[in-house]
Amino acid sequence: MFTYIYRTKGTCSTSIEITLDDNIIQNIKFTGGCHGNLQAIPKLCEGLTVDEVSKRLSGIDCRGRGTSCGDQLSIAVIEAYEASKAQ
Repeated sequence: MFTYIYRTKGTCSTSIEITLDDNIIQNIKFTGGCHGNLQAIPKLCEGLTVDEVSKRLSGIDCRGRGTSCGDQLSIAVIEAYEASKAQ
């Protein structure tokens, strides 16, 4: 298991903590942001691969910001996976 903390950019949430088991997402925890949505996203993504989550959530926009919590998660899971492989 590998845990990674990603600092979000351009969203109400401030960070995402991700736990991976190789390329499978085991746990996701957002800090800040819309409470209901940020409880739902982890439940929908846990158990999926990094690639599945990245493909599904990449490019989602929130209020014209050019990003969203889902989009930031798509970036975070890739970074977490790359960091886990570098260890």
